[in-house]
Amino acid sequence: MLITFPLLDERALDRARPLLARAPWNDGRDTAGPQAAQAKNNSQMPRDCAEARELSALVLQALDGSAMFLSAALPARVYPPRFNRYTGAANHYGPHVDSAVRFGENGLRVRTDLSCTVFFSDPEAYEGGELVLHAPDGERSVKLPAGHAVLYPATLVHEVRPVTRGARVGCFFWVQSLVRGAEERRLLLEFDQALTVLRQRDGDSPATVALTGTYHNLLRMWSDT
Repeated sequence: MLITFPLLDERALDRARPLLARAPWNDGRDTAGPQAAQAKNNSQMPRDCAEARELSALVLQALDGSAMFLSAALPARVYPPRFNRYTGAANHYGPHVDSAVRFGENGLRVRTDLSCTVFFSDPEAYEGGELVLHAPDGERSVKLPAGHAVLYPATLVHEVRPVTRGARVGCFFWVQSLVRGAEERRLLLEFDQALTVLRQRDGDSPATVALTGTYHNLLRMWSDT
């Protein structure tokens, strides 16, 4: 299941742009595994620089306020966001699969159920740079407005097509979900969205209260904290 949604408003983007402009950028292959390093050709912001920490906090705050992200991902753990740039000679990331588990600071371990990319560059500012997902039912190409995010299964082979003009700057991270199964997550998202519509129309009627209980009983049955 692939989901796109707005995440960062103009105020957040205005805060982010000067940080992205003055941040240091290193060879992105420095943080890739053996297989991914062969396909990776981009720049990446050092995770311990001041700009990365401030930007990461900005994204995490936006995620906490995003009803769509919380409903679709049901996050148990979020790997701290990282930031990359595609431009010039460092302009693509060939087909690859993300590692099943990511290791972070202070013993952090995150099972990568879901991947998320947040776009910081306007689509008109660069050519190419599409995120391409190789799904069983065919390729999906994603290029979103600045501030929008795409959430997709980390099990998919994916790539970033070459940027031939301008610069594509983005953020990426992984999510370990409370609900491990992709099909169960999809059903819970559809249930939650339908329930929201019913609650807006009927309020807390006996039927919506009962359905809310059913949703939480399913979440209780399928989740693992």
